[in-house]
Amino acid sequence: MLRYIVKILLSSAIIALVSEVSKKSGYIGGLIASLPLTSMLALFWLYNDTNNSSKVAELSTGILLFVLPSLIFFFAMPLFLRRGINFYVALALSSGVMMAGYAFFSLILSKFGVRL
Repeated sequence: MLRYIVKILLSSAIIALVSEVSKKSGYIGGLIASLPLTSMLALFWLYNDTNNSSKVAELSTGILLFVLPSLIFFFAMPLFLRRGINFYVALALSSGVMMAGYAFFSLILSKFGVRL
């Protein structure tokens, strides 16, 4: 149980750090957010919990495969916001575009025999 609480606190602290730094500089907040901290923490916690390198390798490969379609969100969000679309609507639309990107990317991968 203590391990679970540490996971939550550490992960929450990173999110809070990005939020607070972004109030002063969006670029520095973006730099911190763009670091693969979440992925690294997930890999660390998975290995720490399972001691299974192949599970860590599988997760790492999954992360790699889905980084590209997740970037669509970061193209769409500022585009919608700069066009005057309400933040919450832009967030929903950007998420929808990203999900469509995931679906399309999954379809492309399946054509190459990659099963997700």
